[in-house]
Amino acid sequence: MYKNLTTASILGATAVILGAFGAHALKKTLSPEALDSFETAVTYQMYHALFLLFVNANSIFNAQQKKIISILVIVGILFFSGSIYLIQLAGVPAKQIWFITPLGGSLLIVGWLFTTYYLSKKVINKDS
Repeated sequence: MYKNLTTASILGATAVILGAFGAHALKKTLSPEALDSFETAVTYQMYHALFLLFVNANSIFNAQQKKIISILVIVGILFFSGSIYLIQLAGVPAKQIWFITPLGGSLLIVGWLFTTYYLSKKVINKDS
């Protein structure tokens, strides 16, 4: 749990750093479309860092549930946001890694769906 909280905090901090970098240094080097793409990656990283903090700091979820959600979301962030960073900052052609971004997005969705499933089980068991 603490490893996941630490990872979430690092992801949040790097999102702030990358957001500031994008807002200041990249405005002169990236096209408006490329900058929008970069900002999308930063935004998704931050939202999901906060999501990880919520999941891992919350006693609603057990250790195994936290682990599953965290793995899905961390890998999802790395694939989704990371692939966009590679395209925009390292100049990796999107055609070479086209499949990584949607795979990351899919992992993020599955992380949310697992969260929904675990929470709905709590609601159903509480009402029973």
